[in-house]
Amino acid sequence: MDNCIFCAIGAKQSPAELEYEDSEIVAFDDIDPKAPVHILIVPKKHISSVTELTEADALLIGKMILVANSLAQKKEISEDGFRLVFNAGKHSGQIVDHIHLHLLGGKTLGDIV
Repeated sequence: MDNCIFCAIGAKQSPAELEYEDSEIVAFDDIDPKAPVHILIVPKKHISSVTELTEADALLIGKMILVANSLAQKKEISEDGFRLVFNAGKHSGQIVDHIHLHLLGGKTLGDIV
């Protein structure tokens, strides 16, 4: 997708210090963190929103959650707990039109849900 910052990061056309990378996914720190640990898990495949997911994306989404779990363990936030968030659309706070999973932790996050 033209002008998509997350596509550019996944393609190594835009710099980011990666916490994780494989052939399908990259993960990196959020530039505006809301918690001591705030990592974005992003598929390299461009999908604008969770509303555009299909059955063909089920394994990719599952893998994103497994990567988040692994990163939570690496960052030592698994024991105390962490939050995983997908935003969908402008009213949810989605700023970049490329699906991404937020991993948040390292402090008490409060009651949002």
